[in-house]
Amino acid sequence: MNVSSQAATHSGSRSNAMAAFAAVTVLFFAWGFITSLIDPLVAAVKGIFTLSDAEAQLSASAFFIAYGLMSFPAAALIARFHSVPSILTALTTMVAGCLVMLAAANLAVYPLVLAGLFTLASGITILQVAANPLAAALGDPKRSHFRLTFSQTFNSFGTFLGPLIGAHLFLEGVEVKEGTVVTEAVRAQALGGIDAAYFWICGLIIALLFFFWFSRRIVNDAVPPAPIGHRTGMGELIREAFSSRWALLGGLAIFLYVGAEVAIGTQMALFLNSDAIWGQSDAPFGIFGWIMGNDGDPGVSLQEAGKAVALYWGGAMIGRAIGSVLLARFSASKLLALFTAIAALLCLYVVFVGGVNAGFVALSIGLFNSIMFPVIFTLTLERSTARAEATSGLLCTAIVGGAVIPYFIGLLSGAVGYAVALILPAACYIALCVFAIAAGRAPARQVSEGVTVH
Repeated sequence: MNVSSQAATHSGSRSNAMAAFAAVTVLFFAWGFITSLIDPLVAAVKGIFTLSDAEAQLSASAFFIAYGLMSFPAAALIARFHSVPSILTALTTMVAGCLVMLAAANLAVYPLVLAGLFTLASGITILQVAANPLAAALGDPKRSHFRLTFSQTFNSFGTFLGPLIGAHLFLEGVEVKEGTVVTEAVRAQALGGIDAAYFWICGLIIALLFFFWFSRRIVNDAVPPAPIGHRTGMGELIREAFSSRWALLGGLAIFLYVGAEVAIGTQMALFLNSDAIWGQSDAPFGIFGWIMGNDGDPGVSLQEAGKAVALYWGGAMIGRAIGSVLLARFSASKLLALFTAIAALLCLYVVFVGGVNAGFVALSIGLFNSIMFPVIFTLTLERSTARAEATSGLLCTAIVGGAVIPYFIGLLSGAVGYAVALILPAACYIALCVFAIAAGRAPARQVSEGVTVH
């Protein structure tokens, strides 16, 4: 092959990789939007079904427990059938979950809401197990941190839009403070909003299903070739993942990170709406009135607080855009240590200082959450002795932290209040800082599948 032919082949391969990466990044946006709808949904079901904080947090638990149950089956599915068929299976499962949510909204049955969220999240689990290592693999291995963080930036754009639209649809007229009553008219309107949201999400996922079906050749041509003649079972993947110390450490880090991030996000509207923070203050409207709206009544309503949650996720979006640049210049482990330390300090400010300013401080935690997931993921892939499918399966299983920690923060907030309950996420961030320091001291290793190379 002459030099010009080699250059043309290289250029075509690079174009395919870029096109495949763009297709995968669209999926990151979609699951970010769907996942962040859980935040206003927790506040809505608390009012609609007259639930305690812990009972309302079962919505988050039903969603995130799917990661604990489905990640290794998803990894086995991907190991056997590879990325594209697995992604198409994931999108089909998500459509089924949306249909259950539509039934739940029309029948007004909370257990059916939980079933719908679990089914929807099962599809998203398969999507995450496939898409995270795929985004890392599509291009120069040395830039895997950058690519995954860049894709997560679009994921964050989805999580920014979700609370805005969800609060608008789910929370109009809904109040959950002691002594307030949700009327039948408000309840019907909130359920109608849930119905409308998941109807349009169902349409979006169907569109993505067709989009990815037509993009399948581009993705297949761009991914590294799979080993021939070797099919990996789920048991083998689990054994391999649990044999790697760094896969286990990374799994614990993901468990704590997702648990802390989701716990803060799902409690945020209730936290901001509480009288100790913004419930009796108009101060936030001077800064965030453009996004929260203002119904003219004194203090911040639950719907206004729900819209402000978008700023928490918007901070993560901005942080990931900035982080994509920083990660091209600075050590990933050092940046992770810095961001986790700052997040812990912000939580401790809310716990020990409180007041109106604590609302602004709590929202800013999202900025420092920004790079945590993609950096923990890639740091672990680089150091794990297990294959990428096994490590990714364990890391995505560990997202079950989003089912466990929010439930406990719901119990804690019911006992000591929303502000003091942030002591639990603070402890998670301190542990993550320790993980980052340890990762910085441990050498990365060569990964044969080509996912990460140092």
